Amino acid sequence: MKKIILIEDETSVVSFIKKGLQENGYEISVAFDGRTGVQLVQANDFDLVILDIMLPEMNGLDVCKEIRKTNQSVPILFLTALGTSENIVLGLESGGDDYLVKPFKFIELVARVKSLLRRSNNNGPQETVEPEPDNEHVFQFSDLIVNDYTKKVTRGGEEITLTSTEYKLLLYFLNNPEKVISRAEILDTVWGVNYELGTNVVDVYVNYLRKKLDSQDDNKLIHTVIGMGYVLKKN
Repeated sequence: MKKIILIEDETSVVSFIKKGLQENGYEISVAFDGRTGVQLVQANDFDLVILDIMLPEMNGLDVCKEIRKTNQSVPILFLTALGTSENIVLGLESGGDDYLVKPFKFIELVARVKSLLRRSNNNGPQETVEPEPDNEHVFQFSDLIVNDYTKKVTRGGEEITLTSTEYKLLLYFLNNPEKVISRAEILDTVWGVNYELGTNVVDVYVNYLRKKLDSQDDNKLIHTVIGMGYVLKKN
């Protein structure tokens, strides 16, 4: 049974979400303020965090940043009544993997939960032994190497730490080198849920990858194709 923590201070929302997710077979823990939420996440092994932004003691953005200091892998789904692009970007930049704007339909929440858990399962550790370099699970493009057994990412011999969403986005690029990929394709494959095409979540996460991968200005790997999308290619 997957373990989910809900960090939310509105009792009516807690009751609604907890009851619905329990009926869908999930084990739910609840924290009614941000500080308690951080403590529970640090002390337990949860499969998913559902996190409100407007919280007492510590707001959701700070909670997310605090969690990410010690846990890069647990998926974090933001719930927010602040549905502007600026607030959504702030949530993603603080380390969130997805967002859902209140009010929302419960069926959409369940879809997001399943998508995040599925992505997390695909990205979880599977082997402790490093495969040989010619293993089919090792991807290399230029000086970028990704080991899909150990989830280890290096460029130029230096290890790079990625969140689960950043990792899946990078893996999608590596599976489609030199191909121009549209934002709609990326949304469908990486996030696995139909989003409004006006969302800038793809642009935000591509920028995250660029900052971590493309430290050398003369050897960038991820390029923008204006009006069409993005492509992984050598200069």
